[in-house]
Parts: sequence; structure tokens; C-alpha cells
Amino acid sequence: MAIEQTLILIKPDGLVKSLTGNVISRLSEAKLTIMGAKVVRVSRELAEKHYEHLKDKPFFEELIEYIMGDVHKTHRVLALVYQGEDAITKIRDIVGDTDPEKANPVSIRGAYGRVTRAGVFENVVHASSSPEDAEKEIKLWFMPDEVVEDLYPVKEAIFKEVKRLVWA
Repeated sequence: MAIEQTLILIKPDGLVKSLTGNVISRLSEAKLTIMGAKVVRVSRELAEKHYEHLKDKPFFEELIEYIMGDVHKTHRVLALVYQGEDAITKIRDIVGDTDPEKANPVSIRGAYGRVTRAGVFENVVHASSSPEDAEKEIKLWFMPDEVVEDLYPVKEAIFKEVKRLVWA
């Protein structure tokens, strides 16, 4: 069994329904290590990069609005990086099928997800589907200094005139 990393997102519907604690409790059953965690306000750019593999699908714009929080009027996502043996398979077993109606009823998506009348899958969480997807997604959602170990090769970069918000 290989040591793997995986990205889990608790999506806006999970946050608005106060499911964060329940979801994290369920994820803890996998006996993996949390390597990073943060609340993110999802920009359109981040949403489009995350779902770029679905950009030709008719539901792409709905997905973007959903992950950005427009649908649930909360612009927050909890992003988590877990690591451990067989992390991707263990987490995907706990979260269940993408379609909440097909998901095992005891899985996170089976218990808390729903399909709206408009046909939108409110499936509470995202979980990486392969080691390649996990690496791409983790690098998209986290900077190296936001996780407790170097999960992938890093390099030092010096930025001049980087504009950042600071506390006033």
C-alpha cells in the first residue's frame, strides 16, 4: 500500500447545513493524517481551474456557481489535505458516489447529499479521484507553506513588488 495524499473540499452546501463536524468525524474513520486545512473564498478562476476537465459539459456554469457559493449564498469552502496509506480509496469509500441518489446511504454523500429539482448534485464534498488528480488539486488549492510537510518537490522563489493584503 502506497502513502498517498488527497484533497477533500467541504463544499458550500456542507457548510451552510453545518455538516463540517459530521464530515470531519466521518473522514477520521480512514485513520489518515491531516496535512493542511483552510477556509477558502473560491474565486471564479480557482473554480474554473478545479473543474477545467468538465468545461465542455452543459452543467459547467452551474458547477462554477455551486463551488463559488453563489447557489447557497455562502462563499466558503473548507479545503483539507489528508495523507496516509491508500488515502484516495479510503476517502472515496467514505464519501460515496458523486450522485447522492446512487451513493451508499451510510456514505457522506448518501447521508447528506441531494439532487435538486433543477438537477444539481449537492453532494457536500469533493474528494480526489487519483494520485495525479490529487497532486494537481492540492497544488491548486494550497501553497507549499500551507501544508505541514513538503508533499511534492518545492523550490524557493523571490518575488519583487508582490501586492498582498495585510492587517491595518
